Amino acid sequence: MATPDAEETVAAPSTAEAVVAEAVRADGGDKEAVKSTSAAETIPAATPEEAPKSTEAVAPETTAESVEQELPEAAPVEPSIPEFKEESNLVADLKENEKKALEDFKLRIEKAIKDDEFRVPKKVVEVPKEPEPVAAPAAPVEEKKDADATTTAAAPDAAAPSSTETPAAPTAETSAPVSVEAVKEETAVAVAVVAAVEEKLEAAPKEESVAAPTPTPTPTTTEAVPPPATPEVQETTPAPEAAPAAVEAPAAAAPPAVEAESPPAAAAVETESKEEAAPAAAEVAKEAPVEEEPEDTTPPEDIALWGVPLLHTKGDKRTDVILLKFLRARDFNVNDAFSQLKKTIIWRKTFKADTLLDEEFGTDLDGFAYMHGKDKEGHPVCYNVYGFEDKELYQKTFGDSSKINAFLRWRIQVLEKGIKLLNFSPEGPSAMVQITDLKNTPGPGKKDLKKVANQAVVLLQDNYPELVAKKVFINVPWYFSALYSIVSPFLSQRTKSKFVVAPAGKTTEALLKFIPAEYVPVNYGGLSRLNDTEFSGVEAPASDVIVKAGEKSHIEIPVTEVGGTVVWDLAVVGYDVSYGAEYVPSAEGAYTTIIEKTKKLPSSTEEPVRNSFKITEPGKVVLTVDNSSRKKKIVIYRHTVKVAPAAESELAG
Repeated sequence: MATPDAEETVAAPSTAEAVVAEAVRADGGDKEAVKSTSAAETIPAATPEEAPKSTEAVAPETTAESVEQELPEAAPVEPSIPEFKEESNLVADLKENEKKALEDFKLRIEKAIKDDEFRVPKKVVEVPKEPEPVAAPAAPVEEKKDADATTTAAAPDAAAPSSTETPAAPTAETSAPVSVEAVKEETAVAVAVVAAVEEKLEAAPKEESVAAPTPTPTPTTTEAVPPPATPEVQETTPAPEAAPAAVEAPAAAAPPAVEAESPPAAAAVETESKEEAAPAAAEVAKEAPVEEEPEDTTPPEDIALWGVPLLHTKGDKRTDVILLKFLRARDFNVNDAFSQLKKTIIWRKTFKADTLLDEEFGTDLDGFAYMHGKDKEGHPVCYNVYGFEDKELYQKTFGDSSKINAFLRWRIQVLEKGIKLLNFSPEGPSAMVQITDLKNTPGPGKKDLKKVANQAVVLLQDNYPELVAKKVFINVPWYFSALYSIVSPFLSQRTKSKFVVAPAGKTTEALLKFIPAEYVPVNYGGLSRLNDTEFSGVEAPASDVIVKAGEKSHIEIPVTEVGGTVVWDLAVVGYDVSYGAEYVPSAEGAYTTIIEKTKKLPSSTEEPVRNSFKITEPGKVVLTVDNSSRKKKIVIYRHTVKVAPAAESELAG
């Protein structure tokens, strides 16, 4: 998409509903309208059959010429509301209640700075760490229950040896593998387990000594009990420190019957130790390293917004301009204005808005929005193109949450670039003109895109108040009037006064009403080209002339710089005219030189005419426009003379 040299991109494609919502909320006010925009979802998307019917309902079918005759160049959304005029930022021009609110606001900010209210609270962010592998808690509990049951049954069995001869051997055999398995599982937390095991084993003999009165087992019982599982534990124990603890368990008990009970007891003790070790390991996992967010080191007295200090005692005249934006956005309610300002300052710090200008986001969306030129009152002008037909680019921009987050940062970055064009001087303009092109805008059915756009709108309305001086809608869809009628009741008169809608087929006329032709992009019928080398850095204001129906107009460009080259641009609103150019020397009897033969410029002409002629003698370039149509035509043109260095020195001499 050919666009003028983009000083700053400012917007992103969206649905028509989101565009209206953004227009509503661009001033940081009318928050009630935020809710109302959801009603727009009830408007059905146009089907191929429905669209023509709706078009007929909005306006009867007319020819292009009749449209040109009947419709104005640009009209307010509600003609009964006076057109918005930017208020003065000079304190002397304020009303008495506004002056008082401004003074109170300054004092409130001064107090907040002394109390350090604009500082971002310090946050500590935990860095997750993988816990070390430990045994599952469910299995050890069952093992403990089995071991406890075995230990409890051991005392009666010792009292009746004849009935326990057979089960004694299996008990020792089954408990030994449990002990080995426990030692394996506890290798990762060996130190904690060994300490717990030793503590339990030291207490075990004392408990077993209470059972001393039990009858001494017969030789048969002793023969039935296999040797302690110590060798098995020694062979299979991987941890060198845990092995001695397991070996000492049977050696500590003198009676043979107790010897048989030791392996189950050891298993129970180790199982309990495993249970105790699990919370310990979990505690280790919780004590993960932490990272602290960088502390806000900005001295309170140096807090600024868009490069303008907030503390009025700094003596910067621009401070009043910034503070008045927040006051006007909140109808000069000091408390509400301060609350919004405070949230904005803290948000900018957490969002790192001041460093956004250093980030790189690519150039894929540059063609959809750009900042270029200024209006007739000196406001920077932002062109926003909302059509979004490239599916691949759509997926690349909104494919997942990370891409959406990048888009939001890009959206804020480009607005910050645009704000750099404002100097916030009390005597000059401190807001922008927004041109919103709704051609090929996705209809009401594109809800996912609307959701993303609304996120951006919320950020803008909350943190960028009163930065729009005028919003001009061009190429509006057929359902725009219905959509606006839903939102309109929720808008303040101040906001409505900033809206202007260009009728169908009147885009160029609407823009020329507010913006000089040399700053209107060529794709909108103006003279501004992308990366223009002929007129860049040159003061060449455009002029215009009206050519009535059936008449011919001759535009003369006098030139005296011999050796130089004259360059000109010419465009016709609506075209459908004939054009020619010639050079007429000043000397009598000199021959006229035809530069361009007369040719037809059809209405489909997309770019203005550009040509040049090297001057060999003083004279004039004559541009002829023949309007053979039945409607008047507006011709816009500009020129400049480029003099070679040698010719410059001759002229100077």
